[in-house]
Amino acid sequence: MTITEITDPLADPLVQYQKAWAEDQSEVAIIEKSRRTGISWTEAGITTLEASAKSGMNAWYIGYNKDMAYEFILYCAWWAKLYNLAAGEIEETEEVFKDGDESKSILSFIIRFDSGWRITALSSRPANLRGKQGRVIIDEAAFHEQLGELLKAAMALLMWGGKVRIISTHNGVDNEFNEVITEVRSGKKPYSLHRVTLDEALEDGIYKRICIKLGKKWSPEAEAVWRQNLLDFYGDAADEELCCIPSKSGGTWLPISLIEARMNRDTPVLRVERTDEYTLKPEPERIADIAAWCEEELLPLISKIPKNSKTVFGEDFARSGDLTVIAPLIIEQDLRRRSPFVLEIRNMPFKQQEQILFYLVDRLPGFCGGVMDARGNGQYLAEVAAQRYGVGRIIQLMLSEGWYLENMAPFKSAMEDGSIYDIPGDKDILADMRAFKIIKGVPRIQERSTDGKGQKRHGDAGIAFVLGYFASRTMDGMSDVIEVMTALPRESDRLLRGYND
Repeated sequence: MTITEITDPLADPLVQYQKAWAEDQSEVAIIEKSRRTGISWTEAGITTLEASAKSGMNAWYIGYNKDMAYEFILYCAWWAKLYNLAAGEIEETEEVFKDGDESKSILSFIIRFDSGWRITALSSRPANLRGKQGRVIIDEAAFHEQLGELLKAAMALLMWGGKVRIISTHNGVDNEFNEVITEVRSGKKPYSLHRVTLDEALEDGIYKRICIKLGKKWSPEAEAVWRQNLLDFYGDAADEELCCIPSKSGGTWLPISLIEARMNRDTPVLRVERTDEYTLKPEPERIADIAAWCEEELLPLISKIPKNSKTVFGEDFARSGDLTVIAPLIIEQDLRRRSPFVLEIRNMPFKQQEQILFYLVDRLPGFCGGVMDARGNGQYLAEVAAQRYGVGRIIQLMLSEGWYLENMAPFKSAMEDGSIYDIPGDKDILADMRAFKIIKGVPRIQERSTDGKGQKRHGDAGIAFVLGYFASRTMDGMSDVIEVMTALPRESDRLLRGYND
């Protein structure tokens, strides 16, 4: 039996483009795809059937983090159960690979079959597969930092009858993944090439299959809503993420699939905005207005943070046009960083931004420190925060190419291994996290994006999270030796009373 011979619609959710991928017997096959099309899941079914056959082979799945590896091996376990194949339990172990000039242990998940073959899903991307044999699956290939070296290592397995499968959404016109596809189309490489956009997947019936799996009733109207929700969520990135059209930029630094894996739709984004005329209102009126807003909107979110927490924050400043974004992070017992909420401030006078910041930081449990954007007008707010909370706890940071070069890699690593989580599941936050581009070899913010209201964003939340993580690395443990400066009167409490006392 092959994967395309199962006829039960609950057991066989494959649609035409998935079957075309499953039936491809080429040595090397590539697919450029939209998200939400189930190609990795389909590949797991093919791989499972092949590994279970006496005439089969081992399989090596290479994603870019632990989550992808574990998800793929769970897919394989599901297919093994469907096929009623004799397979062992999922094993979690380490494989030693030569990575560059050094050998390192890479966490792997394994399923062994009675055939003698196994499927190994790797949590990292080794540059060398030397000595291995079998089927190699490179998932989200466009987001592998050294795809050329990885492909070179994978192709070596073909000498012993192996196969290579390359799966990815696009990540820029100049990306190595797109360059390989261009070479295939021009006839320079003899690989099999597949392509599926969101609309092509819908035409083949993918949403109908989703409805069958979820027990929902399909209708053209429901499908249209589902499609539109995807387009709205991906926004400016929809062409690249859903339509297989590589962007003209140098490529997104953080894959959407990685960002989404760290998101939680229950994590709130608190937004506050005032009109241009607001800044001309009398100061006591502005103070009273923001004091009331803090009590009604901000305090309930702060109150949900456990009292025994350690907290830090990152802040990206703007007075008009862009946003001021403050991203608190809770340092958990296991040293992971959790986002309790994100605060976005738009078109707010300097003094009221100060008022909101002081109100928040005064009440953060176990406050260890913060890193604040001190470029331009941001220097004022960073300076008064350092005066209030101490220069040891407030880093007034002038972002530079050198700083990006040194600190962006640890942030991405934390995203990949789950050290940061519960980022708000919000399309504007997603757009900000995607705004990091590789510019002259350095990941940083380049171009502006727009939020759902057509207003400007400039990666503001992305910067806030990067600075928050930097604060957690720099300040972790400082709350054991630094207490809140209770000797000073709490400015936020005085502001709450206004000037009528």
